[in-house]
Amino acid sequence: EVQLQASGGGLVQAGGSLRLSCAASGFTLDDYTIGWFRQATGKEREGISCISSSDGSTYYADSMKGRFTISSDNAKNTVYLQMNSLKPEDTAVYYCAALKVVAGTCHYYGMPYWGKGTQVTVSS
Repeated sequence: EVQLQASGGGLVQAGGSLRLSCAASGFTLDDYTIGWFRQATGKEREGISCISSSDGSTYYADSMKGRFTISSDNAKNTVYLQMNSLKPEDTAVYYCAALKVVAGTCHYYGMPYWGKGTQVTVSS
């Protein structure tokens, strides 16, 4: 059974950092592209970044470049999202998902496997 569990969220002051983890089970990271998404209260879900562990390719939404870094540890079957210089507007529930994507992009198709999210709250 494909499962993903996001963790590492919490309360942090503006300017601080957090590292989120996405632990995958039931598959290996080579099988899917892993994406990070977030959804703030009252807003639509937005994509942050994705990584293809099979070739190490990473992609970022334009608005996320520079502060967020995605990485993976295939031995641990885990994908990370390092978030620096956090802002109050980064407050959201963060999710990871296993995706089938159009090559060279984070545009997914079919039905992703979603993990339970982790709350990130950035205080001003």
